Amino acid sequence: MRITELRPQPNWVLSIVADDGRVGSFDVSPYLGDEALADLRDPSEFMKVVNGGYFVEWDCGADLSADTIEARWQVVGKAAPQISA
Repeated sequence: MRITELRPQPNWVLSIVADDGRVGSFDVSPYLGDEALADLRDPSEFMKVVNGGYFVEWDCGADLSADTIEARWQVVGKAAPQISA
């Protein structure tokens, strides 16, 4: 899966659109006990997420792969197809 859109939400949730159009959310909170993601317990740090396509990363150096996200995200629908001009 490649992540085409990424938006951080309150309560440590990422809203994601995949390259195949699937739309879903990924709850990062179960991972916050991991020392590598400890800085993300600060909501302001969590909101600094950056889309790397095949991963997401934060300013503090924490990251998650798209494979990890895909294995545990909740798909809620499909994005409308983009119309090319």
